[in-house]
Amino acid sequence: MSFTHPEILSEKRNLLAQCLKKAAVSKNGAVRKVLLAGAGVAALAFGVPQAAFAQADLPKTIPEGLKLEAAQALPITPFYTEAPSADAPTWPGGLIRAEKVTDYAIPAGMTAWRILYHSLDAERHDVVTSGFVLLPAGPAPAGGWPVVAWAHGTSGVAQPCAPSLMKDLYYGDEGLFEFPKAGLAVVATDYHGQGTPGAHQYMNKLAQGYDVIYSVAAAHTALPGVLSKQWVADGHSQGGMASWSVGEMEQQMKNPDYLGTVSVSGTVDMLDFIAPKPEEVGAPFYFPMVAYGLKARYPDFDVHSILTKDGYEHYPLIATKGCWFTGYAAYLGKTSAQIMKPNWTKVPAVQAMLKEDIMGDKPVKGPLMVLTGGGDVSVPPGGVKKTAQKACKNGIKLFFHLYPGLDHDPTMINSTQDQIAWIKDRFAGKPFEQNCGGF
Repeated sequence: MSFTHPEILSEKRNLLAQCLKKAAVSKNGAVRKVLLAGAGVAALAFGVPQAAFAQADLPKTIPEGLKLEAAQALPITPFYTEAPSADAPTWPGGLIRAEKVTDYAIPAGMTAWRILYHSLDAERHDVVTSGFVLLPAGPAPAGGWPVVAWAHGTSGVAQPCAPSLMKDLYYGDEGLFEFPKAGLAVVATDYHGQGTPGAHQYMNKLAQGYDVIYSVAAAHTALPGVLSKQWVADGHSQGGMASWSVGEMEQQMKNPDYLGTVSVSGTVDMLDFIAPKPEEVGAPFYFPMVAYGLKARYPDFDVHSILTKDGYEHYPLIATKGCWFTGYAAYLGKTSAQIMKPNWTKVPAVQAMLKEDIMGDKPVKGPLMVLTGGGDVSVPPGGVKKTAQKACKNGIKLFFHLYPGLDHDPTMINSTQDQIAWIKDRFAGKPFEQNCGGF
């Protein structure tokens, strides 16, 4: 298959102009973040520092972060919190309730539904999970719309941080809407603890994998005859780990309707993601969220064992209310060494998380596509590539591609059409081309 490459000079010039123009007028906080990051990538062609663009319009204070999130927020209604009816199913994938949604900012013609369903946490305990379904415009084809089970990247860890509680569905113009435009239905989990009450087991491949898989069963119940039985998993960042985990789980479940996985900029090498770096890069505000996820997974874990006083200062805020923008602003200017205690990655709970989140060792069902950006400072591309190479050595057939120069969110945006083409090949039954040994 052919791949688009934004490093071509003429394309960069157009991207720079478009991103700067859109960023100047957009009122959507999430879109502004992405557009400015994309402008930074394009600016590399002209010697302009990417950081000047990527950080230009992000919040610099907690009130600014909360304001950006409030502008996109939808209320947590009884849909998310009301106890299931007595006759509601209780098995994983069982639909509790569904409702058509009209308050999302989605392209004309598309329709959206919220779903609430049963799933499992990392220890296979029952949890209630929310999500949404996004349908293409027009009537469904014979057999239903082909399904992409979408796993989102980090939005936060608190209950209000669910994409289904955001007007733009969090990813909005960051590639999400391109799937329905291409005739693919999106079934998107929020992950349990986001939207629904309870603790979100952040960065746990088992919990997030279950939430993705069981969202598909729930969506089929909610919209009978509208969705194809066949489906593909796709995820970015936190969701890139989740979608790869789906492939591992499906190897055991042997669902004949599951056709493969796309993992984009996935946290598939957790140690590489959290390990202290000689030169500070990326966003240390992710690490207090990791502490939250550890507490959710291991209730006896004490977050003070890894967070410094500065690290804990804003932890209660992001644990209960603040999402991505607030977390970014709360720890702006801090280094990981300032907010995390020395040798924190060696704490037993962290080591248990790293062991549970190992990727590339277990076989996966169906084809696997692994994408990353060469300029990613949030999820280092070296760890993604190393995990893909390990998977190949373990007999896992996959297709790997690195987009030169692209940071974390621009990788998702600029690879969307490649993802769609690959996914459509799976539904068309075309042979899978792997490139193990060629990267």
